[in-house]
Amino acid sequence: MKLLMVSLGCDKNLVDSERMLGILTAHGYEVTDDEGEAEAAVVNTCCFIEEAKNESISQIFELARLKDTAKLKALVVSGCMAQRYKDEILEEIPEIDAIVGTTGLDSIAKAVDDALAGKRDAIFNDISADPDIESGSRIITTGGHFAYLKIAEGCDKRCTYCAIPDIRGHYRSYPMENLLDEAGQLADKGVKELILVAEETTLYGTDIYGKKMLHVLLKKLCRIPGIHWIRILYCYPEEIYPELITVMAEEPKICHYLDLPIQHASNRVLKRMNRHTTKEDLIALVKRLRQQIPDIYLRTTLITGFPGETEEDHRELMDFVEDLRFDRLGVFPYSKEEGTPAEKMKPQIEKEVMDRRLDELMTLQQGISLENGRDRVGTVLECVVEGALPEEDVYVCRSYGDAPSVDGYVFASSQRELMTGDFIRVKIKEASEYDLRGEEIEHESL
Repeated sequence: MKLLMVSLGCDKNLVDSERMLGILTAHGYEVTDDEGEAEAAVVNTCCFIEEAKNESISQIFELARLKDTAKLKALVVSGCMAQRYKDEILEEIPEIDAIVGTTGLDSIAKAVDDALAGKRDAIFNDISADPDIESGSRIITTGGHFAYLKIAEGCDKRCTYCAIPDIRGHYRSYPMENLLDEAGQLADKGVKELILVAEETTLYGTDIYGKKMLHVLLKKLCRIPGIHWIRILYCYPEEIYPELITVMAEEPKICHYLDLPIQHASNRVLKRMNRHTTKEDLIALVKRLRQQIPDIYLRTTLITGFPGETEEDHRELMDFVEDLRFDRLGVFPYSKEEGTPAEKMKPQIEKEVMDRRLDELMTLQQGISLENGRDRVGTVLECVVEGALPEEDVYVCRSYGDAPSVDGYVFASSQRELMTGDFIRVKIKEASEYDLRGEEIEHESL
């Protein structure tokens, strides 16, 4: 029985999809990428913002049409949108045969089996249930040389614009021994780069060990043979702590790269967002990180157009971005999510204003990114090969400062044939707004 898996949304969702694929293949299903050949399909949905919700709905309807034109007999919907809108989905989209909530993934095989048997299922567990890892059955879909390691579920932050705590439950760390076992199995499969993810990685361990334990987990992960890089995403700035910075500085396997979602720099807006930091805190943190890890790449994300954001707030954010000169920066327009406190805040900002502010921020960041890139011309960066562009006679690589899918690339020439997953040293020759170009300087893989 051939099965199609469509994974939407974030990398945390992708880990869930990979675990479901493992369960389904162990159950006897054959995975296919061909929509026309699939007899069953699972859509792992996202609904974090309106755009993601619309993408999920569009994908569901696209697959629903295959029930009339192709071999598709069963359509199963899982993930965040299934969790949040289960009643509406079952009522309004009769083509869906089963839905599985965010903590019901271990029941995915039953859901697909029942759907193929003509039963309509809705499988939901308590969203506060302790997380579990089916590490032996996960199927890697990222190419094999890197993989995401999800270290916790849920969130307790309660930012006023975010519905994740209501969808994913409160913060729950995975036990360290489970994570180390999963990481070891990933390394055995050829994974060389581990990327740690969660709704919030820096709080890891506080719920089950009574204190922050991310630095301990990192040290243990660094001892796993075969792992070359370890990258950390989703670190709330107010939770960064001295031991974490020290481990990052001292352990050679840990990429000098940190993702700090700060969302804004106006204290007035930060307070309305229920963010637990101030502009002054952020400036001090960035200064401390750059002092202790001079070659660190810092990535952040911002929200523009949050309810009540004034032109003065926007200008303050622009000045902040200009002053701190982040290496990587993404900007999202505020998305009005039902059931969140921000939904009822006034005034809501008009779309045209949000779009203009977003353009101004991204234009500013383009110039900063270009200048940062030019500063790296002449330096040597360790990079991993992602693929090749034969027509341009270059390899597509990522440096330690580039996370997959969200950052740029290093285009490197080489005098020898390279393989995806090879680590090389590249001397940078040119820079554009987001990408670098250079050439390999040593003819041995690292």
